[in-house]
Amino acid sequence: MSSAGLNQLVDKPSRWLSEAGPNADLVLSTRVRLARNLRDIPFTQRAAEEEMGIVVSRVVSACQSSPSLAGGDFLAMGELTELDRQFLAERHLISREMVSEVRPAGLFLAAGEGATVMVNEEDHLRLTTVVAGFEIDRAWEAVRRVEEELDSALEFAYSEELGYLTASVFVHLPSLVLTKRIRQVLRGISQVGLAVRGFYGEGSEILGNFFQISNQTTLGLSERETIENLEKVTRQVLEAEVRARRVLLKEAHLQIEDKVFRAYGTLSHARVISAHEVINLVSAVRFGVALGIGPEADLTTLNQLLVMTQPAHLQKLGKREMTEAERNVFRATLVRERLAEPHPTPGPAS
Repeated sequence: MSSAGLNQLVDKPSRWLSEAGPNADLVLSTRVRLARNLRDIPFTQRAAEEEMGIVVSRVVSACQSSPSLAGGDFLAMGELTELDRQFLAERHLISREMVSEVRPAGLFLAAGEGATVMVNEEDHLRLTTVVAGFEIDRAWEAVRRVEEELDSALEFAYSEELGYLTASVFVHLPSLVLTKRIRQVLRGISQVGLAVRGFYGEGSEILGNFFQISNQTTLGLSERETIENLEKVTRQVLEAEVRARRVLLKEAHLQIEDKVFRAYGTLSHARVISAHEVINLVSAVRFGVALGIGPEADLTTLNQLLVMTQPAHLQKLGKREMTEAERNVFRATLVRERLAEPHPTPGPAS
């Protein structure tokens, strides 16, 4: 897939943004990633450029033969513009570090974006699957299937000392934030060996009451145990969010309703708006939808706006580079138009 071919992704929102997943009002997506390295080639930190080129060739060939990656395309980072690479990072398809990668590296992208293989990031391969809602077992089984298919064509190196699995759940926790219980919950998460990251993962800012709960290390645990631990802790966090939600509905229903309608009014009528504003306002409206109060809106549209209104996405949609001021105007227009589109009636909160 060339830079031009990326344009096909612009009009096809990621499937993980759908509200069809389990616990969709609480969880946007579940992601599982396995890092693997080829046995006979030095790791990327020590590999020569020629060796990294060999990795790309062998991995792409294996991906093209993988049933789970059938119909996919390879995106070579060196053949993409910086805007294209930023677009992929905003879509959570590559890491932020890979945006500036100049050595032989790339992304193999399966049809529908359900599975990806980053090539020559920190490891030779980073296999990732992502699903809508809270389905950690489904994401785990999918990534293991890809790993088994690729392992039949590539010989992976393994280490008993290094952890190679990263799993994360992208959650929305406005009730815990509003009831001021979020710090206690986050402290509990860190005490059991998990990490809480921002909107774009490690090192990124926490925006709009959206958090990514993930494992910090797999040392001393099997990959299965790591998955089970993350699932258990995440369920406890979601239960705490639901309890806090009930408290707010009972004690501050009118204030919450006012907050939701104010946010929706701004999104529906603003002529200039920043990306951070959209995330915070969408968070408030999304909260209202989950509670069954506020204006009519569907979670899928709101989830899509979180990604579509990011800088690179706007410029790809507008088919031109834009200044920040131009993006703020275009973003406001896009949000108004998307919210005005017909949408299904939202279902009840879980």
